[in-house]
Amino acid sequence: MLPVKDAESIILNLVKSLKLEDTEIVGLDAAVGRILAAPVTSKLDFPYWDNSAMDGYAIRYEDVKDSNPNNPVTLEVVEEIPAGCPPKVTLTTGQAARIFTGAMMPNGADTIVIQENTQKEGNKVKILSAPQPQEFVRHKASFYQAGTPMLQPGIKIGAAEIAVLATAQCTQLTVYRLPKVAILSTGDELVSPDSPLQPGQIVDSNQYALASLVAQSGAIPIKLGIIPDKPQILKSAIKRAINSTDIVLSTGGVSVGDYDYIDRLLAELGGEIHIRSVAVKPGKPLTVATFANDCLYFGIPGNPVSALVSCWRFVLPALKKLSGLANNYQPAFVKAITRGDLRAGGKRETYLWGRLHLVNGNYEFVLAGGSHSSGNLINLAQTNGLAVVPIGEKLLAAGTEVNVMQVGLPLVD
Repeated sequence: MLPVKDAESIILNLVKSLKLEDTEIVGLDAAVGRILAAPVTSKLDFPYWDNSAMDGYAIRYEDVKDSNPNNPVTLEVVEEIPAGCPPKVTLTTGQAARIFTGAMMPNGADTIVIQENTQKEGNKVKILSAPQPQEFVRHKASFYQAGTPMLQPGIKIGAAEIAVLATAQCTQLTVYRLPKVAILSTGDELVSPDSPLQPGQIVDSNQYALASLVAQSGAIPIKLGIIPDKPQILKSAIKRAINSTDIVLSTGGVSVGDYDYIDRLLAELGGEIHIRSVAVKPGKPLTVATFANDCLYFGIPGNPVSALVSCWRFVLPALKKLSGLANNYQPAFVKAITRGDLRAGGKRETYLWGRLHLVNGNYEFVLAGGSHSSGNLINLAQTNGLAVVPIGEKLLAAGTEVNVMQVGLPLVD
């Protein structure tokens, strides 16, 4: 059995990220969640021009530098400049322009006096206190200079990036295509959720859970359904999957039972097997193979908790790297105090599911109640953290600091 970190390293080294030919052009409305594939620059400076950061008066600093409440300077108001309207007047000595937030600075002005520090009297304004030079002026190109890199490839586009792109009028983007992930469940005992359940049968939850996980990760899940434990049928399904997708996920058939055919079939199809088992609980049986066409194959356990934990720990980082993400594809771990005892067998790195909470700025972990069996997915609902009990440890007592891998739902305060 490989240690978990070794398995992670092997998997990430096997991943070949999407190439520049694996890209497409999308509009701004379709860009959220996509991975940028080419640098973005703009022909526009930002701010586009000098503008006011506050409501007040545009003035010449030299005119008011000695102003104070006991000796205010009075200026003539020669123009009003709303946002969106270009100034019409160039200020000269003794003049001011009424200005509003976001409006262009008039020529001749270099500073803003906020309206709270003024007193308006007809077409005159008293400056009650001296501002700082260039105060409340947002200068052209102070945030971004036209022609320089704005966003680098390999980042995931979110709301903040969309705002930047819209501001820069970058409406067409080069992004990596969405990876395709084939998902198949193996086992004669499996039935779909909409089928009548007969004695001895098991509902296939993996197909739906993994498809949703893949979709949430920004890839395209391709559900191939339930494949019976018949080698030729299974081999045909796997061949079809590896020839049409970037990653294949199969659940079941990777242990040492009489009906576990996956490893043998992968070898027959020309796959090179790099991992067969990992010292992790749940999820010890893990087959990882590659093919000449760069398809990456994950044979993960059929038990539903094992399947999800295997995907959270090993498959999602691979998928993120393959998608073109430049960094931050490894799982995110935080230090947390466990509110209850955490128990393990000590022979494998053990992942116990539950809820992370942020309490007064510190993370706390609450173990899910009930059985922590790899076949019990009921108490997996609402999980957002997996507490890690290292090899050699059988008990981490309540109050102990533990590593917790963030998964699934956002943190709960």
